Amino acid sequence: MTSQTSALPAAAAGTVTIGGDVTVNRLGFGAMRITGPGIWGPPADEPGAIAVLRRAVELGVNFIDTADAYGPAVSEELIRQALYPYDGITIATKGGYVRGGPDEWTPLGRPDYLRQCVELSLRRLGLERIDLYQLHRVDPAVPLAEQLGTLAELRAEGKIRHIGLSAVTVAQVEQARNLIEVASVQNAYSLRRRSHDAVVDYCAAEGITFIPYFPIDAGTLAGPDGPLSTAAKELGTTPSQVALAWLLQRAPIVLPIPGTSQVSHLEENVEAAALPLPHDLVMALSELG
Repeated sequence: MTSQTSALPAAAAGTVTIGGDVTVNRLGFGAMRITGPGIWGPPADEPGAIAVLRRAVELGVNFIDTADAYGPAVSEELIRQALYPYDGITIATKGGYVRGGPDEWTPLGRPDYLRQCVELSLRRLGLERIDLYQLHRVDPAVPLAEQLGTLAELRAEGKIRHIGLSAVTVAQVEQARNLIEVASVQNAYSLRRRSHDAVVDYCAAEGITFIPYFPIDAGTLAGPDGPLSTAAKELGTTPSQVALAWLLQRAPIVLPIPGTSQVSHLEENVEAAALPLPHDLVMALSELG
């Protein structure tokens, strides 16, 4: 995949290449929040969810991240309804979770289940091959070699292009790399949530794309007198935009995927791609973590 034209807002932060051959603009969209409460069932405003997805692409977002567990199935189905046939757009999805109800998440990494996840995602998305398929969670009850071996088999069958991991440590990434090629890592990471700093540094050193989820989780840093709010006032922007701009300057392999169900929030987030932060501000914000 090639990136959208540089005239589009999401292209302002440049591009990142996943797995050596999938190049996307370095501000994506996370499609978890377009489902119902508790990431369960359809959204209250389905036309609004469709509008958000289409507006994201209009703004130059050409990397959409989803999962079969979002809904479940709802997010993937909405993506197909809104964006198929995905001209110039990379759709990444994930599998390895069972949903029992709203806000209920249970890892399941049995080979037969993971194969079923991939087959159903292909069907829902209308794809013959998923460019980036991520193991949503490592199932501690199943040997990692079996979980990743199944995905490697599916890759050999042409159903997956690249394999990624989610919610992993450096040690787990290294273990996985002894078994497969790891194209990406997706962990919770933000200016405030910094427990995976070592993972970001490892990915930067190894050329692995790092996809932070919950990228605007700033907490009290964005409070009325917080450092993010102060910086935003000085720059004439918003705390969310400063938080995303910091992530974009954290390392060139970082691909934030802020998600929202509102077009106005989407547009605000995408503007962060063109927000330069002074070096001293980047350093000061980094120390807050």
